[in-house]
Amino acid sequence: MPAPVIAVVIPVFNEHAVLPKLFARLAALFDAQRDCARSADAVVTMDADLQDPPEVIPALVAAWRDGAEVVRATRRTRADTGLRRAGFDLFHTILGRLSDYPIEPKTGTFGVLGRAAVDAFHQLPERNRFFPGLRAWIGFPTADVPYDRHERAAGKPQQTFRRLVHYALDGVFSFSQLPLRLLTYSGIFVGFVGFCLGLYYVVKRLIKIETAPTGFTTLAALVLFLGGVQLIAIGVLGLGGVQLIAIGVLGEYLGRIYDEVKQRPVYLVKPPRVSG
Repeated sequence: MPAPVIAVVIPVFNEHAVLPKLFARLAALFDAQRDCARSADAVVTMDADLQDPPEVIPALVAAWRDGAEVVRATRRTRADTGLRRAGFDLFHTILGRLSDYPIEPKTGTFGVLGRAAVDAFHQLPERNRFFPGLRAWIGFPTADVPYDRHERAAGKPQQTFRRLVHYALDGVFSFSQLPLRLLTYSGIFVGFVGFCLGLYYVVKRLIKIETAPTGFTTLAALVLFLGGVQLIAIGVLGLGGVQLIAIGVLGEYLGRIYDEVKQRPVYLVKPPRVSG
């Protein structure tokens, strides 16, 4: 039986500082002269910074050959520290609670996709792509291979804080409808409280318990609910803030829908210059 053809897909934009080390470590595992990206039986996906060690690839491929169509490299430990580490941990915790699909929190792009999984990815037309979520969504048999994530081999991280936040929002809004449901539940709760409060004062007026001038009932309801006239402004600002948050969440969903409707290509390839 012929050996399977394995392709390694690595984004290397602005990673020139780490490329020599990357090529040297990959050369020990693969024949660099083989052009197999399009006809590969399986595809390894990884970052260029060598935080995901290429030495783990044989174990990933072995799990794929054992029958898993999707193999995820799961982190036992990671070298990130400080705010960056805390941000990653917080994001994975929030995504795990919000996501409509089970997404393994200790994984990234590092892993192996079989031919069927790669073909499935080619059928997904999204522009705002959260790779771990899409990998979970396609639903093929999955295996995990644990490893220790290293520090960058060279250079500085290319993912700025702003890009990481945008990527995190893609993960939340692409794979969860819970933010919309929470807004609905909040609206129902606030409306129910307002209805009960209004009904309470209407009944008081009808049975002659309250004899305040017309218009005082609404003010009294706010005072009772907020605990004092001095808190009315705070209550108005609070409700206004909730409404603005709701509009912002709706805007995030609508913005992503707008990107998808435009159907612009994910990237463009510059043709080689013909010398003449």
